Amino acid sequence: MRDKKVLYITQAAVIAALYVVLTVLFAPISFKEVQVRISEMLTVLPFFTPAAVPGLFVGCIIANMLGGAIPLDIVCGSLATLAGACGTWMIGKAARKKTADGSRVTALTRTAATLPPVIANIIVVPLVLYYGYGVNLPIPLQMVTVGIGEVVSCSLFGSILMTVLEKYRSQIFRTANIEG
Repeated sequence: MRDKKVLYITQAAVIAALYVVLTVLFAPISFKEVQVRISEMLTVLPFFTPAAVPGLFVGCIIANMLGGAIPLDIVCGSLATLAGACGTWMIGKAARKKTADGSRVTALTRTAATLPPVIANIIVVPLVLYYGYGVNLPIPLQMVTVGIGEVVSCSLFGSILMTVLEKYRSQIFRTANIEG
């Protein structure tokens, strides 16, 4: 039991650190109304381990603080990441039950797993930009620009990451079936 807790905390911490590093490393394209936050590709990780849910949430909080975000953005942006991570985790949990016989996850399931963070950020981020930062662009237009960036980072890069990780999931996430 103790080993599972240590594994869970370690995985969450590593994922949080990766999120922060990728966000800060790519800071010029990680913030503002047109953004492709490369770190958002990590939002597929809850598909493999529930430890990714708090890891992504904490990583987003820290990255937003280091990036100079306003408090509204730190809170709401991080909650959007948390909501997306929870959605991806639920899809992953359902997929694991369906593929308990060891069969591979379908492309449709992989695509579906990338959608919760895209949807959460399309809804939340434009509102934060408009009301928090005073970006004077119509909210629907901001939804489009944020959505494009999220599709690139979560759906495109995330799907690639997911495909690679799926090949090695038994080695990387071998005891990560700590359903929370």
